[in-house]
Amino acid sequence: MKYEIKGAPLPVVIFNLEDGEKLKTDQGAMSWMSPNMEMSTNAGGSIGKAFGRMFSGESMFQNVYTCKGGPGLFAAASSFPGEIIPIQISPSYSIVAQKSAFLASEEGVEMSVHFQKKAGAGFFGGEGFILQKFTGNGMVFLEIDGSIVEYDLAAGQKMVIDTGNLAAMDATVNVEIQSVKGIGNALFGGEGFFNTVLTGPGKIWLQTIPKNVLAGAIAPFIVNK
Repeated sequence: MKYEIKGAPLPVVIFNLEDGEKLKTDQGAMSWMSPNMEMSTNAGGSIGKAFGRMFSGESMFQNVYTCKGGPGLFAAASSFPGEIIPIQISPSYSIVAQKSAFLASEEGVEMSVHFQKKAGAGFFGGEGFILQKFTGNGMVFLEIDGSIVEYDLAAGQKMVIDTGNLAAMDATVNVEIQSVKGIGNALFGGEGFFNTVLTGPGKIWLQTIPKNVLAGAIAPFIVNK
């Protein structure tokens, strides 16, 4: 499968498919396509997997587009100012991403619900108790809020991040919650009560402006009529 990512700050990924190639997308992801792309909608496996996707911020059902009768084209645009990042998944390499990150993938990629192992990370980590995990074999394309910054953490290396700035990470990265030291810092520092601590080994993708932060920044300028 060939693809090209264009545009900023509202990018689009354009796929050029050969006859018989399939593409999985979340519902509503299609922006434009050639007429020989045939769509089918399914639960992507069991009902349990469908409910898992719903809990992880996606639709219960997935659309599968199949290229028929020759080369075809399919475009999926981002729903929020930011970036689209492609990641190669393999049987030996899986990733975990924020809720609602999934945009599209090759047929061999499976998305499942991912529960944080520690309750503290789930309830105070900013992305909630449930995330998305991608396994299988193929390319997955994720929507990222704002700009993306990547780090490769060595074994035992830590990174402290603010709530919501974690976009994705290797499944090998550990997530913990660290309370802000000092009651004065927590109450008046403007950074909240908790930070997320990521510990390697593995790669992390950090986003510069989560949706909720942008919404909070523009809310004072919106006048209700």
